[in-house]
Amino acid sequence: MAITALKPESPWADRSPDWYRSATRWTQLTFTDDDPAVLDVDFWLDVMRRSRSNALCLSAGGYMAFYPTDIPFHHRSAHLGDSDPFGALVEGARSLGMHVMARVDPHAVHADAAEAHPEWLARDVEGRPIPHASQPGVWLTDPCSSYHRDYMTDVAREIVTRYDVDAVFANRWEGHGGVSYAEETARAFLADTGHRLPRADVPDDPAWPVYAAWRSRRLSELVVRWDDAVREIRPHVRFIPNRGAMLTRDLVREMVDDRYPMFFVDKQGRSGTEAAWTPGRIGKRTRGLFPDRPVCLITSVGPESPLLRWKDSVADGHELRTWIVDGFAQGAQPWFTKFKAECFDTRWIQPVVDAYLLHERCEPLFSRLPVTAEVALLDTKTGSSTNPWASHGAPSSHEDGFYHALVEARIPFEYVADEKLSLQRLEGIRVLVLPHAAELTAQQVAVVEAFVAAGGSLVAAFDSGLPPTTATDRASLAGLLGVRVVEDVRGPVKNNYISLCGEHPVNRGFEGAQRIVGGTRLLGVEAADDAEVVFRFVPDYPDLPMEEVYPRPGTARPAVVARTHPSGGRTVHLAFDIGHIYWDALQSDHGRLIANAVGWALGEQGAGVRVEGAGLVDVAVRTGTDEVAVAVVNLTNPMAMRGQNRETIPLPPQTVSVRLPDGVRTAEAELVVAGTPAPVEVVDGFARVRVEGVELLEVVHLRWVTA
Repeated sequence: MAITALKPESPWADRSPDWYRSATRWTQLTFTDDDPAVLDVDFWLDVMRRSRSNALCLSAGGYMAFYPTDIPFHHRSAHLGDSDPFGALVEGARSLGMHVMARVDPHAVHADAAEAHPEWLARDVEGRPIPHASQPGVWLTDPCSSYHRDYMTDVAREIVTRYDVDAVFANRWEGHGGVSYAEETARAFLADTGHRLPRADVPDDPAWPVYAAWRSRRLSELVVRWDDAVREIRPHVRFIPNRGAMLTRDLVREMVDDRYPMFFVDKQGRSGTEAAWTPGRIGKRTRGLFPDRPVCLITSVGPESPLLRWKDSVADGHELRTWIVDGFAQGAQPWFTKFKAECFDTRWIQPVVDAYLLHERCEPLFSRLPVTAEVALLDTKTGSSTNPWASHGAPSSHEDGFYHALVEARIPFEYVADEKLSLQRLEGIRVLVLPHAAELTAQQVAVVEAFVAAGGSLVAAFDSGLPPTTATDRASLAGLLGVRVVEDVRGPVKNNYISLCGEHPVNRGFEGAQRIVGGTRLLGVEAADDAEVVFRFVPDYPDLPMEEVYPRPGTARPAVVARTHPSGGRTVHLAFDIGHIYWDALQSDHGRLIANAVGWALGEQGAGVRVEGAGLVDVAVRTGTDEVAVAVVNLTNPMAMRGQNRETIPLPPQTVSVRLPDGVRTAEAELVVAGTPAPVEVVDGFARVRVEGVELLEVVHLRWVTA
């Protein structure tokens, strides 16, 4: 289908290419086949109006068309008739001054298309078409076929030509989660690489890493092709395929980085044992790789479970509000998604409205002040490089434990992506934390060494930066940390303990204890002469029979080593899997030890922002010239470590303290959510503000005048 670019006099020709920066509160509606017959346009416009939504993502086509398409085999909704539900809502949203993004889904086709174009279909290792797992008569597509390359390009062109949209959003565009053995794909892979497609039953096939790289390039080419196609028609329009936690890491970065002006992270809610701070981590992790690009967190109004697919149900309103608010407090703009235009249960509406109105109240401040922190976690790669579907950035238990400990300790922190680690990216960071960074490059080690030489501090756990004794050619942080590896990681072990050695700030707060719980995987180290051993491992002894459970003589190797450097920087090494074991067992002593290590690493001045009081809170700090905004998100809930929240339990009074610049003696404060001024007391160089109570969110905005 030949579609030409719009003429300059088109009514949308002057739309700004930076439109996405003002798309900060999203409504997404995913149509179902029967929706055109029952769509209530006024109802949805009212939801968007009440929630102050300024952007809409709406189902348009791909698997099913919700507009009167002219493209053959573009399957129309059976209830479409002469209607145009997509067009009606686009027009309505534009009348509210909203941005609009068209959603397409190319993951499957219906039987007529499959019969006419068998070359579009994904195939198993025997060459058989792969049917959809849930819907009979529907077949999965191959993202390396002409269906994605040409057909979906035509669909995008038709939508962008006919409708006043700002973007096209592709869902489930990367394939079915396995290799497609279609003839066209197999021939292309062989021609490009000289390899045959790897088989799932041969995990050590040398073609796997080759395939991962090839697939990455093919998908990247699709992103570029689709984006070029829509921008040729309207220069401001972008084609932005969906991304998860990997962002652009599994694509060819130099090809696609400029194709993603913003990110939409599809993590729609909690399942299993995920903590209430999960949405905030998404904002931080994205910023750790792309600090200057907006990110939206896609939130479902229903409960999330990979197995229990209750798509028409509604999440508890307290869970929904908390999820959205913690996300935007840490920089992930709100986006809610509703499956099906018809509502069987409207209990989701008011919680979304409440959360969005909180965002609207905070947005003027949040949009102009960047998130800052004195502490940063290094975001390291996880998963096998031979697996093209491995989720880079999928949290490990080591990271989970450190993350939770820092949230509990109310220590504001950010992420720095390992591939972006540099002294420039660490500017303003006082403590870098390595929960589990086993394979650092020589360049990364050099950056960390230079960071500490310039006065920065480092907290490293387990084998972070400490390669095995056999890897003599690997760069190591051993010298910096003041340790020498004498025994590689061993375990899992049971009944392990670490004993306190003298008095040190890192082992403070354990009064009455000679020793505390240790780890399950241990690294054998010796300490340098100028380092302090804060804890030592208690030599192993049995955990059963009970009569045999008592200490034995043996070598008590260092478990925690602290070191002060000539630059003023400090390093702490914890020689066991403290992050993992804290997340697994949630022993309070491990959380205290992590907090103590980071607190001591911050130096004599301590943290520049402190939030004191009872409860579990997530803290975000935004800093400008002569002003600081401290967001306090209330996560206190018996369901904080596993959803759903069933109530919101208000916080008792909190005290927010911010270190003032030298010479500043007075400051003024506003409670942004309450909309009231707050008294400020200046004590020992800190501006202190008492917040009498927080239901879900409060933001303390402090301002002063520098002489």
